[in-house]
Amino acid sequence: MLLRERLGLRARAKRAIDREPPNRLILLLERYLPDRLGVTLTVLMLVGSAGLGIVKGGHIEAMTSALGDTRNALANSAGFAITTVVINGRKQLSQDEVLAIGGVNGRSSLLFLDATTVRDKLKTNPWIADATILKLYPGQLQIDIVERKAFALWQQDGRLAVISEDGAVLEPYVSRRFVSLPLVVGKGADARARDFIALLDRYPQVRSVTKAAILVGERRWNLRLKDGLDIRLPEHDVGNALALLSKLDKEDRLFSRDIVTVDMRLPDRLTVQLSEEAAKARDELFKDKKNKKKPGDAA
Repeated sequence: MLLRERLGLRARAKRAIDREPPNRLILLLERYLPDRLGVTLTVLMLVGSAGLGIVKGGHIEAMTSALGDTRNALANSAGFAITTVVINGRKQLSQDEVLAIGGVNGRSSLLFLDATTVRDKLKTNPWIADATILKLYPGQLQIDIVERKAFALWQQDGRLAVISEDGAVLEPYVSRRFVSLPLVVGKGADARARDFIALLDRYPQVRSVTKAAILVGERRWNLRLKDGLDIRLPEHDVGNALALLSKLDKEDRLFSRDIVTVDMRLPDRLTVQLSEEAAKARDELFKDKKNKKKPGDAA
């Protein structure tokens, strides 16, 4: 009897549920969502998992490169391969170096080559001041570059580098083709070299015998001549000091004398330091003159 009652209760409860109106949300989902929603969501989950694995595994760059190569291969097969490369304005860099710096290789296609990206990459090289990229369809790439010129050698902390007029370091000094460039030494000398050397060039008598220009305390310059003579220039009125040096050498052969230092830092005087041998000879000369004085001579 108890079993029948329980069964009867279940049957009545089922009929009651069947008589209730269905939920509107369920009806909408069943009506408008595609039949293969589950398959779609599964695919999306798999793609998301793969993407997460690529990000966590650090494979984004490799994946991007592979996609780019595939895209370029399709464009090349469609007739947009780079068949001709013209590079204008290069002197210090080879064609292969320019292409490598710009990221252009045998797999690149003209269709998908980003001219702005190539230009930005080229300008990261210190030799290249500016660049223009032209894509001439279907297969010609033209690169016009403006190279910086090697202007001077700059030495600091024992390191020697080739610099341009604006002070940019072009490369470490390793090639003897730059041996004839003027040498500047010291912190800040790279940025101030252009103006000082332009001033020095106005006095060829001094410029021709100068081995190095040394910036002292980022304030003033010293000159080291080829024979080892040091000239200490003033902080101000440097042009007048160079003019005086040029005049003294023309008239009195200053640079040929047996001296080691010419100090011009004080505006009202020029101090000369003799070499050790010259100073010794001068002292002996004065001593001989003193010994030869007769009694009663004026002191």
